[in-house]
Amino acid sequence: MLPPVAVSPLIKTARWSALLLGVLYGKQRFEYLKPIAEEERRVEEAEKKIREEQERIYKQLSEANSETILK
Repeated sequence: MLPPVAVSPLIKTARWSALLLGVLYGKQRFEYLKPIAEEERRVEEAEKKIREEQERIYKQLSEANSETILK
């Protein structure tokens, strides 16, 4: 097996710099998208409540109609 090759300090510095820039970019992007996602979750929750209420009303109406047919 061959001994490891010495990596240039310039290449090491470039790799570490790219890693740190990627981490900083990811943090910045996360902070940008976080409020948007929270708003989407809030809207989805409100729509879900409305949809469940409509389904409940529809079920009550269909049960009421089916009871009159059977009697």
